[in-house]
Amino acid sequence: MAHVDAVNSVRFVLNGQEVDVPAGSTLLEVARDQGCTIPTLCYQDGYRPDGNCRACVVEIDNERVLAPSCRRAVTEGMVVRTDSDRVQRSRNTILNLLAMEGGRIEPPVNEAVAESELSQWLQTFGIQPSSYLPKSYQQSGSIDQSHPAFTFDVSMCINCDRCVRACQEEQVNGVIGVSGRGADTQIIFGLDDRVADSPCVACGECVQACPTGALRLPEMVLKQSQHKVDSVCPYCGVGCSLTFAVEANQIIAVEGRDGPANHQRLCVKGRFGFDYIANPNRLTQPLIRRHDAPKNPEILSQAELGKFDWRNIFREATWEEALDAAAGGLRRIRDQHGPNALAGFGSAKCSNEEAYLFQKLVRTGFGSNHVDHCTRLCHASSVAALLECIGSGAVSNQVQDVLHADVAFLIGCNPTVNHPVAATWIKNAVNQGTKLIVADPRVTEISWHAADFLQIKPGSDIALINAMLYVIVNQALVDQEFIEKRVDGFAEFKQHIQQFSPEMMAPICGVLADEIVSAATRYATAESAMIFWGMGVSQHTHGTDNVRALIALAGVTGQFGRPGTGLHPLRGQNNVQGASDAGLIPMMFPNYQPVKNSTSHEWFESFWGQPLSSQAGLTVVEIMSRVEHPESEKQRMRGLYVMGENPAMSDPDLTHARSALTHLEHLVVQDIFLTETALLADVVLPASAWPEKTGTVTNTDRMVQLGRSAVQPPGGAQADLWIIQQLATRFDLNWQYAGEYHGVGAIFEEMRTAMGAPFSGISWQRLQAEHSVVYPCVSEGVAGQGVVFIDRFPTASGRMRLVPTAYKGPTVSVDPEYPMAMITGRVLEHWHTGSMTRRASVLHQINPVPLISMHPEDAESMDIRNDDAVLIRSRQGEIGAQVRVDEAIAVGSLFMPFAFYEAAANMLTSDALDPTGKIPEFKHTPVSIEKTTKRPVRSGYSF
Repeated sequence: MAHVDAVNSVRFVLNGQEVDVPAGSTLLEVARDQGCTIPTLCYQDGYRPDGNCRACVVEIDNERVLAPSCRRAVTEGMVVRTDSDRVQRSRNTILNLLAMEGGRIEPPVNEAVAESELSQWLQTFGIQPSSYLPKSYQQSGSIDQSHPAFTFDVSMCINCDRCVRACQEEQVNGVIGVSGRGADTQIIFGLDDRVADSPCVACGECVQACPTGALRLPEMVLKQSQHKVDSVCPYCGVGCSLTFAVEANQIIAVEGRDGPANHQRLCVKGRFGFDYIANPNRLTQPLIRRHDAPKNPEILSQAELGKFDWRNIFREATWEEALDAAAGGLRRIRDQHGPNALAGFGSAKCSNEEAYLFQKLVRTGFGSNHVDHCTRLCHASSVAALLECIGSGAVSNQVQDVLHADVAFLIGCNPTVNHPVAATWIKNAVNQGTKLIVADPRVTEISWHAADFLQIKPGSDIALINAMLYVIVNQALVDQEFIEKRVDGFAEFKQHIQQFSPEMMAPICGVLADEIVSAATRYATAESAMIFWGMGVSQHTHGTDNVRALIALAGVTGQFGRPGTGLHPLRGQNNVQGASDAGLIPMMFPNYQPVKNSTSHEWFESFWGQPLSSQAGLTVVEIMSRVEHPESEKQRMRGLYVMGENPAMSDPDLTHARSALTHLEHLVVQDIFLTETALLADVVLPASAWPEKTGTVTNTDRMVQLGRSAVQPPGGAQADLWIIQQLATRFDLNWQYAGEYHGVGAIFEEMRTAMGAPFSGISWQRLQAEHSVVYPCVSEGVAGQGVVFIDRFPTASGRMRLVPTAYKGPTVSVDPEYPMAMITGRVLEHWHTGSMTRRASVLHQINPVPLISMHPEDAESMDIRNDDAVLIRSRQGEIGAQVRVDEAIAVGSLFMPFAFYEAAANMLTSDALDPTGKIPEFKHTPVSIEKTTKRPVRSGYSF
C-alpha cells in the first residue's frame, strides 16, 4: 500500500477496524493489504478490473447487494465486511458453480489444471463441487490442439474474460473475443476459427492470464516444487523480464515478470522460444578441423545443413588442446604478421561482461582495435549521427514514454514484428489518444493504427524527412526559443532546406505533397512528440544522413527533454546497446571514448596495464574485405576470433563473405551451435546459451538488467567468460577475476569504472537487489534518468548541432535487368540468422519456410501465385524461395526475411557501405524474379 497522505486519504471500517487508505484505492487492494483472503478469478493485476465472476464480493452496510471488491473504490465512512456469513455463502456458491461449469469436479487429467487458480481457491476454502451442472448448461466443444504453442479447452472455460482483456487491451492484438449470449456465451479466436487458423500471434498473454487451465501449454506440468529463476529475454532490444520454470536442468515454461520494460508481457519468442538450448545439435565438445577436410564454402549450399555430419570435417578435442590450438594459431599470426592481421567479432547476444572482456582481449592481447559486432549491421549509422549531433549514441526517452506523447512518428520500423512488446505500448498509447505517423515501404500491422500512413518508396527517407522539415521551417512551426537556447547551425540549415519542398519531393518518395504537409503539421504542432526508427532508416548507404535528418526534425521543433518527446532508435538485439557501451566497436573504447583521443588512450593504457594501438580499427565488412582484397600484403587480415556471431549468414554479399572466411589462415568460432560460420572454422569452442549465463544486458531503454543462470550448459560446453579468460592466459595476460560465475561481479565493477560517470551509481550489489537500473545514474542513492537532455546535450557546448543532408537515393537503382527493389528484414517468429529460433520447436512449427512476399499486381503480371517457386537474382547472386502474395508490399518491391539458410537473403545484398557508419545497404537491393519449376529446399535444422 502506498504511503497514506492525510489530505488525500479516506477512513473507513474494514472487518470492524478503522483504516486510513489513499483515496481511489479499491476494496480489493485495501483488503489484501490488510491480510484478508479474497478470491479472484476475473481479476488480474495490471488489467482493467471487470467484476464479472463475482468471486471477490464483499458486504457493505446499507447496500442491498454484495459489491465486487475489484471494481469498488473506498469511500469515506464506508463499513465493509469481507467474511460475513452472507459473503461466505455467496463466495462458496460462486466458486462451486464456476468449478462445475469448468468441468472440475473430477480429478483433472492434466496436472497444469490441478495447479490452476480456480483449483487453488477451491482448496483454500475447502470447497468440493457437489455435482455437475446439467448438460444443457455446460460449455461444449472439443479441445483445440491445432496450435503448437498452447491448447484451448473450451469445456474448462468459465468466461472470466481475462483472455479477452489480455488480447484486446494489453497486447492489442484483437484476436480473442466473445460470442453468444447467456448460457451460449463462449470465448472465440478470430471469427470462431481454430486457434491455428486465427490471426493469433502466439504471444501467450492469454495463457498467462487464464485462471482455469482452459488455455494451457501442451503437456505442461506446473508444480509448486519447480525451481524458478528470474532473468531477461535474450531476443530483441526491449529487454523483457521473465521467469524460467526449471525442473531437472530443463526449462519447462517461461512466464512474463513484472519488469520495467514489459510488466509481465512477452511475445512468441520470449514465451515459447527457449527449447533451442536443449536441441540435440548443441555443441558439447571442442572441435578441431581435420587435416583432410579443407575449407570449402560450397558446404553451406548443401540442402540439409541441419542433418550434416560434422565428423566429416572436425574431430573432438579436449579443452586444453582446443584452447592451445585456438590461441596458438592467433598468436603465431600476430607474431609473424603484426597485430593488424588479427581481428575479433563479438556479439550483441552476449552479456555486457562478455563484451567488455572480449574487446579487452582483442585490444590488449591481439594488439589492435579491429573489434566489432552486429551493431555494424543494424544501428551503426544511428550511433554515428547521434554522437555527431547530440553527443550521445543512446535513446533520449524510453519506449513507454509514448504513453505521454501526443504524437509518435514511426519510420523504417515494424515493431509488431521486431519489438512486439514495445508495439503493445505504442498501441496502448493510440487507444488513449496518441496519434501515429507511420512511414514505411510496407503496410505494416502498426500502420493500421496510424492517423497518417506514408507508404514511401524504398530508400527515399531523406526526401520525405527533408520535405517535412521544409513545411515546418516555412510555416513557422519551429520552436524558436528552443533553437536559440540549444541549437547550433539553424540559419544555414534553414537556407539548405529550401530545396526540399513537398511538391519536389513527392515524386521521389512516392507520398502526395498534401500528405507530407499533414504529417509535418501534426508532428510540429504536438505538445509532445517522439520519433522511433529501426533498420529501415539505418541500413542504407545514406543511413547516417537519414538519422541526421530525424535529429533535425526533433531539434527544430524542440521535442527534447520532456516525457513523451525525443528520439528512440529501436535496438534489434538484446544487448546491442550494452555491447556498444562496453566498447565492442573499433573506433571507441568503453563508453564511446575515441581510441584516437590521447587522453582516453593514455587512461586505458594505464587502467589495463598494456600498450594499446592508437589507430581506429576496421569494421565488420572492412575486416572481411581485407582477407582477400587488401591494399597490400602487409594489410591482409589473416586471423579472426568470432564469439556468438554468424557472419556467414549476416554479412552482405555472402558469396564474398563466405569466401573470405574460407581464406582466413586461422578462424576460431565460439558458439552454441555449429553455425554456418563455425562450419568454416579451424577451432570451434562450445559456449553457453543465455539461460545458462549470469550477467547483465542493456536494453533499448538504457536499462542495465541482471540475468541469472537457470540451467547448466550441456556436456562439456563452457561459460563464455571462462573461455575468454582461458584464451587471455595464453596471451600472457594476467587477469584475476575472483567470485562466483567466473568473476562476473568483479568484471562488472571493472567495466563500470572504465565506463565512467553515467554508470557510477550502478554497482553489482545494487543490481543483485534491484535487477534493473537505468543509466545515466551518477549515484547509488538515486534512480537513473529515464529522460535525458533535459537542460543540455552532452556536447562540449551543451547545444545540439544541425547537419544539413542532401537527398541520396540507393547506391544502385533498379533497371530493366533488375527491375524490383528487395527489402530484407525479420519475421515475428525468427530472429537474427535463425540459429536459435529455428531450433526452437514451437517457433519452427509456426514459421518453417522461407517466403518472399510480393504485391498481387506484380505476381499477376508474372503469372505467379501463392506458394509458387521462384528464382531471385541480383548482381551478387541468386536464391530460390516460395512466394507469398501480399497486398502489404508495394508494387515493384519484394520483402525477404534473412533468417533462413536455405534461401539466404544476403546472397543477394551488396556490401556497399555508408561512408560514416560503415553500415551495408540491406534495405534496397535491385533484383529480378522469375517463376521456376525447381522447388526450393524446405529443410530447417533437425530436432
